[in-house]
Amino acid sequence: MQLRAGLALHSVVDTTAVIVVKAPSVDVTVSCGGTEMTDTKPDVPAGQPAPDQSDGTLLGKRYADDALGIELLCTKAGAGTLAVNGLALPLKDAKPLPASD
Repeated sequence: MQLRAGLALHSVVDTTAVIVVKAPSVDVTVSCGGTEMTDTKPDVPAGQPAPDQSDGTLLGKRYADDALGIELLCTKAGAGTLAVNGLALPLKDAKPLPASD
């Protein structure tokens, strides 16, 4: 799927929803709980996240892969793990504040 900044993605196996903050220039597959995410919101989750893909997502946190050039903002938490092209997407580290000496 070709992603663009501002695109909302929804999981079909749990309640996870994300917004694309930074999109890669290549087509990628974004999944949650082992199932590809969609740009249409499902009425109810259709199943459960895969057991090995159920680490969960955290509301308000950013998930990013700088090498791939993707960043997602979690707008609704869920039980599934976010992944891009089958690889788990790590939680983005906060930038350290400057020292105030």
